[in-house]
Amino acid sequence: MFIAIVQIPMARRPRDAAVEAAAKSAPTYTALGAKGLVRKYYLNGDAGGGGVYLWSSEAAARAWYTPDWEKRMEAAFGARPTVTYYDNHVVVDNEADQVRVED
Repeated sequence: MFIAIVQIPMARRPRDAAVEAAAKSAPTYTALGAKGLVRKYYLNGDAGGGGVYLWSSEAAARAWYTPDWEKRMEAAFGARPTVTYYDNHVVVDNEADQVRVED
């Protein structure tokens, strides 16, 4: 698996506004399941907004975060996002009571 963390410098939003914005954008990320997105966690905090994305591969992640994507995010949020990429080799999944080593 591969992780991308997107950070957007912006003010913390009230919970209801953050949930509403996430619900509005969720269909976009649901559709990305066919392109390798496994899971997205929406972020909202004092350090800004963004998301933690779990992708099936590095190639799938990098195919999404393009210069055009960056321009859309900057237009939508008024700030340029940063994306940090990580390989993910080991997962502790307490819900499934498993520790998995990824291939």
